[in-house]
Amino acid sequence: MSAITPHYRTVQQLLQSQSFSIDEYQREYKWEKENIDELLSDLLGKFSNSYRPEHNTKEVSKYGEYFLGSIIVSKRNGKNYLVDGQQRVTSLTLLLICLYRIAEEKSLPVLQTIAPLIFSDNLGEPKFNLDISERLPVIEALFKGQQFNPDGKDESIQTMYARYGDIEQNGFVDELEEGISHFIYWLLTRVGLIEIATDNDTYAYAIFETMNDRGKTLSPVDMLKAYLLAPVEDSEKRRTSNQMWKQNVLNLISWSQEKESERDINCIKAWLRAQYAESTRDRKAGASDKDWELIGNAFHRWVREHHESLGLGSEADNVRFITEAFPFFAKAYLRILSASRTLTSGLEPIFYNAHNDFTWQSTVLLAPLQLSDDEDTVRKKLAATATYLDIWLMRRVVNYVRVGYSSVSYTMFTLCRDIRRKSLPDLLTILQKKLAEDEVSFEGHKQKPQRKGMSDLRLNQFSRRYIYHLLARVTAFVEQGCGRTESFDKLVDRTVKNPFDIEHMLPDNFSAVANDFESENDFEEWRNHIASLLLLPADVNRSLQDKPYEEKVVHYGKQNFYAASLNADAYDHQPKFKQFREAYELPFENYERFTKAEQQKRRALLVALVEVVWSAKRLEQYA
Repeated sequence: MSAITPHYRTVQQLLQSQSFSIDEYQREYKWEKENIDELLSDLLGKFSNSYRPEHNTKEVSKYGEYFLGSIIVSKRNGKNYLVDGQQRVTSLTLLLICLYRIAEEKSLPVLQTIAPLIFSDNLGEPKFNLDISERLPVIEALFKGQQFNPDGKDESIQTMYARYGDIEQNGFVDELEEGISHFIYWLLTRVGLIEIATDNDTYAYAIFETMNDRGKTLSPVDMLKAYLLAPVEDSEKRRTSNQMWKQNVLNLISWSQEKESERDINCIKAWLRAQYAESTRDRKAGASDKDWELIGNAFHRWVREHHESLGLGSEADNVRFITEAFPFFAKAYLRILSASRTLTSGLEPIFYNAHNDFTWQSTVLLAPLQLSDDEDTVRKKLAATATYLDIWLMRRVVNYVRVGYSSVSYTMFTLCRDIRRKSLPDLLTILQKKLAEDEVSFEGHKQKPQRKGMSDLRLNQFSRRYIYHLLARVTAFVEQGCGRTESFDKLVDRTVKNPFDIEHMLPDNFSAVANDFESENDFEEWRNHIASLLLLPADVNRSLQDKPYEEKVVHYGKQNFYAASLNADAYDHQPKFKQFREAYELPFENYERFTKAEQQKRRALLVALVEVVWSAKRLEQYA
């Protein structure tokens, strides 16, 4: 009989000069942004409980441990095949690559400790420890900091690239500040998994099936239900409450014909945080988790310990919580999910924030709701709060301010607390006041004068996704203002055969325009500025490639109005375009050439459009 050997491994022990493969029939890498954000939040919280700035690195060995679960490995033909655990091992590898690049940038000694966990030396050539051939190009590009285009690649490759971007933008590094080396050493030596290894595939899959099909532990949702039903002695009330709870859970996990086992968990986390969290972990070393974090980690336990503040404990109160509160917030949560997936009239801002992958949106949108709100009031509250988030978010990203999960967790907690269970008029007053007093605008950042907003927004690895979003919003606004039907969701749909891509008006050929710029570096700065960019269908984009602007502008005239406005023909016999320009006093102009002077004018137009699209006055429509 083949040996089945379970071992506890730290991250360092698991990955040190050891590679893992997967079989072809294994499912794709599917972790979503929420999974990455929650992992980083959990790791940061556990680390922060022990870390003190005065600690030397040796003291990390006494920090609290964090358990990542188990993986199942089948060893054959000299290779380790992951039967279960590729999602975690892949995510861990992406995190290590990010930390490696940070350590390299900061010249941290821990750099040499991380490297063997990502790749090993194979006769002078690096052999990556996540040894899955089709995924190696993206791993190598991320590791070396090289440009990589995931479009058209396998689902796993696209997902890995996106999740790496989420790790970079999460903001956990900013929160760690000088503790980054300690965090890395802690991750390698105090975070671990159980590795269950066998040299027999049959046994490996038998273990996998046993662990996943039998003896499943109760989920937090099950445990919360059990606690809430405990004092309900009336058999009919107990039966009805249990049935209603089960129906709402089923509605959540089966929503949109896409079964998702954790959607009920995510809904309850968002609901409880939004409506009840009164405290959050202090942003300092050694701080312990509070309501905000504890709900995220084990909400069933938190409810039990805070039942008095939630008004729970009696049969009547618990029945009301199950049969009134849960259905109300579950329905609102599904409404948010639906509007996040499909551009919905009256709830468009929810779709915009979802496109920007703003993870906290569902939580914040549930905060102002009250059980007494009717359908129209719920819709207006959701839309108004999402509109605020849309403006708040875009003001920051154009100033290169991180808006990832960890970066804005404290801000979202305070926002929820400020707008919690407010009437619609009060909600609008609070949101309008916050925007009026905001230290960040499209013109710059009051506290950080080096951040100059739109005037300094250029295409790079951080800004690409947001520039694409901004151009799509502006393009859709101009199109609809001129009576056309091109909508934002169509402009950002990457699943179609010919999606829209970012087009540079200036060719990637400095020598052709050298007389207009001081240097090649100067040319690149002007070429990549957002005012020098458009959205065009991919086939048109490719066909134009490095043609000079004078040739491109002829083709722009056949595209969306934001692009076509560069061509003189767009101003002939276009009464709706004229009405649109005059209604908003927008300085549209056509240009035969596109030098610095023309780009400055185009910049003024784009700023004017942005101020309209993201105007705080949008909140007035919900009054």
